[in-house]
Amino acid sequence: MKLIQIIKVAVIPVLTVLSLLSASNKALADYLTSQGSGGDYRYELWATDNNDYYLKVWSSEASQNSDAYSTTRAFTSSREALIYFDCNYAGRNLPECSQ
Repeated sequence: MKLIQIIKVAVIPVLTVLSLLSASNKALADYLTSQGSGGDYRYELWATDNNDYYLKVWSSEASQNSDAYSTTRAFTSSREALIYFDCNYAGRNLPECSQ
């Protein structure tokens, strides 16, 4: 009977802590949120589990399986990333482009 009590008091909490620690070390995954095109380019907008966004940009003539022409820096919002694409690749003249 005492062995069962020792297991309940000591082993189970230790295993719980170890499982929580191992869960926090899992790799973060990026996921595709949208895609589109503008000008002579097309893009994929990706988000990270850290709430950052980045663009993968291709020439509109590049094949679907080709490596990205450019991968941008991290943005704090999807809006910021898409404005960047519109201003720098799609050639749109938005008020935000002058900032």
